[in-house]
Amino acid sequence: MIYTLTFNPAIDYVIRTETPAFGKINRASAEQILAGGKGINVSVVLKNLGVESTALGFTAGFTGAEIRRLIGLKGVKCDFIELPQGFSRINVKLKSDIETEINGIGPDIPEESMKELFNKLEKLSAGDILVLAGSIPRSLPDTVYNDIMKRLGGRGVRFAADASGKMLMNVPAQRPFLIKPNHHELGEIFGADIGGDKEKAAFYAGKLRGMGAENVLVSMAEYGAVLCASDGKVYTCGAPKGKVINSVGAGDSMVAGFLAGWIGSGSFEEALKWGAAAGSASAFSEFLAEKDEAEKLYGNISVQVI
Repeated sequence: MIYTLTFNPAIDYVIRTETPAFGKINRASAEQILAGGKGINVSVVLKNLGVESTALGFTAGFTGAEIRRLIGLKGVKCDFIELPQGFSRINVKLKSDIETEINGIGPDIPEESMKELFNKLEKLSAGDILVLAGSIPRSLPDTVYNDIMKRLGGRGVRFAADASGKMLMNVPAQRPFLIKPNHHELGEIFGADIGGDKEKAAFYAGKLRGMGAENVLVSMAEYGAVLCASDGKVYTCGAPKGKVINSVGAGDSMVAGFLAGWIGSGSFEEALKWGAAAGSASAFSEFLAEKDEAEKLYGNISVQVI
């Protein structure tokens, strides 16, 4: 079973408007309310690709109730812990000629609620996959992903982590099955300008492998993706052609596609193709990737070994 963990889920309030003018009244031309959070996005895309998962995490207040309702409508199983105070954050996604985001803070997670989470995680066993994705509330330390993996170590649970900054740097030592930085995050870690250079991306991904990560998947937007894999090979692919409509969730969709492809085939090449297809399918549509959209793109993706 795949489990996804979202510490700080959100209501994503998506507003479309003409070029906004600050200090003036701006009128929306369209709006949407979606359940957001990187782990939640992974669970939704996995469901769309025919792979079951359970979404774990924390919700609070009226927004938390709406997050759980929206996830249920997607057919995704969830087992969230309801926090005693506060409300789940609201993220405003402003869509015009450029994309602007204002992300909320989210509620604090008390010690008792963390204990409840660990009790749930204790049930995971060999063969299960735990996806740790996204930001954490300010009440938790940057080491929380590392702490979870360390606590569950030795049980045969595979970990996939999608984080940035200090959180990402704390992860490789626990030998996760997969980590997925984008090329900007990877460059920030090592103080390098990667841009669209896949050889640079492969070099720095290799450094993360040397620190303990089994597989490092680097998403590179219009430049495609690079996978530094545990078989000692580096796989690359280009990005399918299409118009980017909504980039929110594209990286999460790549994680879901990669895991779905790996589970179905055990092949890194297939996993990378499905990851790229799912990520692009989300970027080219209003919502997260559907299976038929990903399948259409999958056939146009070729993988090379460098």
